[in-house]
Amino acid sequence: MTAAASSDRCYRHPDRVSWVLCSRCGRTICGECQQQAPVGVRCPDCVRELAQEQRTLQRETRVASGAPRTAVGRRTRQWLAQPAPVTIAIVAVTALVGVLQLLPGDLTSSLLFFLGYSLVEPWRFVTYALVHAGVLHFAFNMIVLWMVGPTIEQRIGKLPFLAAYVVSAAGAAVAVAWLTPTTAVVGASGAIYALFGMMIGMQRMVGRVQPALLLIVGVNLAITFLFGGISWPAHVGGLVIGLALGFGIGLVHKRMRGDQAGKAAWLVIGGVAIVLALLFWLRIALIL
Repeated sequence: MTAAASSDRCYRHPDRVSWVLCSRCGRTICGECQQQAPVGVRCPDCVRELAQEQRTLQRETRVASGAPRTAVGRRTRQWLAQPAPVTIAIVAVTALVGVLQLLPGDLTSSLLFFLGYSLVEPWRFVTYALVHAGVLHFAFNMIVLWMVGPTIEQRIGKLPFLAAYVVSAAGAAVAVAWLTPTTAVVGASGAIYALFGMMIGMQRMVGRVQPALLLIVGVNLAITFLFGGISWPAHVGGLVIGLALGFGIGLVHKRMRGDQAGKAAWLVIGGVAIVLALLFWLRIALIL
């Protein structure tokens, strides 16, 4: 007897004789290599190639429909799909800065707000809200942010909420510049009080303010004036700014709907930011 021809041997196992061909590429495959297909059988290489082609087609279809092209883009979209991603991000960044404060160095003095540094180091209008005077100071502010922030974020949108938080922090610093210009401040308290003010303003524009909210704000204001070492201008200033934002945005949402309300909310935030900038430069002009 003669040996079987090489064309009758499995391309992956040359020592095995077979007369079965892959329905896609036509190569000889033994029983172990045969993988069932809708019509006939296929070799392992063709199965892998077809699976890769299918994944590529699915990815191209997702991209064509607007889905992110990269894994980072998909993770970013998943992050933004959470109920309150901006609130979570603010808490996370503030916590990270809090950890960095424990390391050797003088991070706090580099980020705190002080009027004398503000002209040459303008980032201090925001970064002071990331550093705190202690664990309790940090914990209280972040707990309140976690309680109040998601409600406002879901109501006005992610980017408007971030803008309102930044404007509130900067506005509280402007209040400090006017009322106690020789003091340095740290902490997110000014922005937190602004969130209280936003809640009050928005609730008032659509109905009745919750008594519990007014009680919480009242108690915290009393603590502000009863204990030393607390920047009352930052707290009061933040509350006033928050009320302005809350009443303005609440009025917009009451009279408009959809995209119009979102665009008008940006006008409210931008208008408050412009007023604060003018107040700051007026304060500088009076000093000079």
